[in-house]
This record gives sequence, structure tokens and C-alpha cells, in this order.
Amino acid sequence: MQRLDGGASIPSHLANGIVALGNFDGFHLGHQAVVARAIAWARAEGRPALVATFDPHPVRHFRPDTAPFRLTTLDQRERLFAEAGADAMVVFHFDGDLAALTAEEFIAQRLEDNLRVGGVVTGEDFTFGKGKAGTVHTLASRGPVHGFRAETVGAVALNGETVSSTRIRDALRRGDMATATRLLTRPFAIEGVVQHGDKLGRTIGYPTANLDMGNYLRPAYGIYAATGRLDDGRVLKGAANLGIRPSFDPPKELLEPYFFDFSEDLYGRRVEVSLVEYLRPEAKFDSLEALTTQMDSDCARARAILGSSPSLKGEGVGGGSVGWLMSVPASSRPTPGPLPSREGSRSHHSNYAPV
Repeated sequence: MQRLDGGASIPSHLANGIVALGNFDGFHLGHQAVVARAIAWARAEGRPALVATFDPHPVRHFRPDTAPFRLTTLDQRERLFAEAGADAMVVFHFDGDLAALTAEEFIAQRLEDNLRVGGVVTGEDFTFGKGKAGTVHTLASRGPVHGFRAETVGAVALNGETVSSTRIRDALRRGDMATATRLLTRPFAIEGVVQHGDKLGRTIGYPTANLDMGNYLRPAYGIYAATGRLDDGRVLKGAANLGIRPSFDPPKELLEPYFFDFSEDLYGRRVEVSLVEYLRPEAKFDSLEALTTQMDSDCARARAILGSSPSLKGEGVGGGSVGWLMSVPASSRPTPGPLPSREGSRSHHSNYAPV
């Protein structure tokens, strides 16, 4: 799978291809229908199949103060496009120069000159060019002048409602992971590099990996049943806390997954965490004992949901759990330090390499 710059000339072996054109953030059922049509067309005529996306999202360019709303990163989209059968991903860097192109200029410069397209497939609501002046009708009428045909794929409906990124974002904000998963065809996933934390979680047997939320949409704060895909392809099961971490200045949102039956060092490694089911909102606890009792319950529920057999806890991946620990009074929180010994401890400690 090749990643190409939409502002440069395409390699000759990918010229005359069929291009699925859109933002495709989330790559939900509607996006998949557009890309599937482009790939089917390409295969039928023996042409390359490409998917073209925009990054950053045009909304980020025109309204830079907009709250984070991304459903996928470029890396995630590239993997999803490859799995769908595309030969290459084209990235149009959305900046002032691209925004200033008229619809006709975008067709002539980007689609004809740079990509040398043989065909273009879009969703029915696709717009492009300065002032969103270009529509699917523009592509259909002007395409033949520039040597290509254009097709449009209608909206996809599920349970009587149109599938859209907006509908998915609304579901995630409500903690309705079942709806989001149906529309995406997979759980919403956050990918990032594991950071160092305050290492408080390991003192109570729940060491976590700490992931910055970056430009991702913020789903409902709380506790989730989750899975984690490591950079070597392994998939882990666990529970994750998503919320504000007050120890940072200014405070920041952080995703803190705790993986069951896992003892390796993940610091500096890339992990993709899928939020499978929302268990409960954030809560305050009067004591550390009350917190750990609730965490035991959360993990038991997550294991049942994910089909993971129970085992002794504390074999996690890092030293976070700040989101959980900040739910108890400061006087009740443990002090970070050496991990408790296995002998006489109520839980096993983590075997990850301390850093």
C-alpha cells in the first residue's frame, strides 16, 4: 500500500486509476460503499484502485479552534483502505493553497495533471473547490472534458437512518458504543504512543498504559471494556479509563488502558486501543478500598464482555491509573515507590521494566 502526495505527480504504474474521493474520516459503512464501488470498477477494467483523502480535515483549516473531532488518523485510514483492497492512498494536504483552488482548478490540476485519473467515485454529498462550489454534478459534467468519468454512490442507511460521521460522533459522546460500532463496522479505536505516567497504578495492582488523545474526538468520559492491538500485531484485552488527568498543567484528557494477563514494557511503543463497551461514567470514591473494589468489578465485567478468563490482577503494562486514582481523596492515595512483593500482597505486581 503506497501513500502518495496529492500535490505531486503520481507514479506511472498508478496512472489512469479509479479514485474514491472524500474525507473518509472514520471509514464507516457509507465510506466503505464509495470505496467498494471504486475498487470494483477498477478491477473490472484492470485499473489501479486509489483512495484520496484530505488532511488536515478542511474544518480544521477553516475553524482551527474547533474541538477535536477526528475518528481516525492517517495511519489508521491507510490500513483500512488497504484492507478494503485499495492499491494506494492519496493525501491532499489541506492548506491555504488547496482551499483557494476553484472547482475547475482542482479538477484540472489535482485530478487530471497530478493523479491522471481514469475515473472518480464520490458520495452524493461531496463538495470541493473554493466556497464548496464544486459538487458531484460538476465532476459528472466536467470530468469528460478532462479525460475521466465520475460516478456517485448514494447514502447508506442503517435502521432507517443515514450513516454519517456526525451520527457516529454523537453516539460516541453518549457512550453508545454499540451504535458507533455498527456504523463503523468495528469499535472506535484510539492509536498512540505509550507515555510515562505517575506510576501510581502499579502500587494498587492496576498499572496502565497512558495514551494522549491528540486530535481524536472525546467519547463519554468513564470506564470501558477495551482491547489493545500492539505494534507487533498481538491483541490484548482489558479495561480503560478515559478522562481528565489533573496532574498535568493544564489538565489534559488521557486514555489509560489496563491490559489483563500482560507484563511487558510498553513505554514508547504504539498501541491501538478499541473501546468496545461503555461500563460506567467517572465517579468519586471515599477511600482507596472502595476504589479498588470498584476496579475489581469493572475488570470482571470487562472480562465477561470480552470473553477473557479471570486471573490474578496486577500484571499490566505501566504505572498510570491516575484517572482512577484521582477518584479518591489525596490522603488515601498510595505513594509511588517500589512495587509490593508478591509474598503477602493482595495482588501480583507488574513485571514490566521500570523506567
